[in-house]
Amino acid sequence: QVQLVESGGGLVQAGGSLRLSCATSGGTFTTFHMGWWRRAPGKEREFVAAISRREGITFYADSVKGRFTISRDNAKNTVYLQMNSLNVEDTAFYYCAASSDETFRPKLPRDYAYWGQGTQVTVSS
Repeated sequence: QVQLVESGGGLVQAGGSLRLSCATSGGTFTTFHMGWWRRAPGKEREFVAAISRREGITFYADSVKGRFTISRDNAKNTVYLQMNSLNVEDTAFYYCAASSDETFRPKLPRDYAYWGQGTQVTVSS
């Protein structure tokens, strides 16, 4: 049973930073492409960032490019999302997700087989 557990969310002022972590268990982490998604109140789920399993190729939504950085530590079975220059539009519930598909399409939610419970990020003005 693959489990993903997010942590690191919280309340931060605009312009501040947070680092989210997602620890995985129950599977072989190096076989997973990993992604971060978010859902803001009243909005659809939105792709944030992803990282491929072998080469560590990264993908970002235009709205976070240059501010957020995704990384992975295969020794710790953990993926991170460093979020800098946060603004109120980044307020959302953040989820990590894992995909084991051979052909990774990072912006398609249906390609992710496993999802965490999420962590809340609130940015105040």
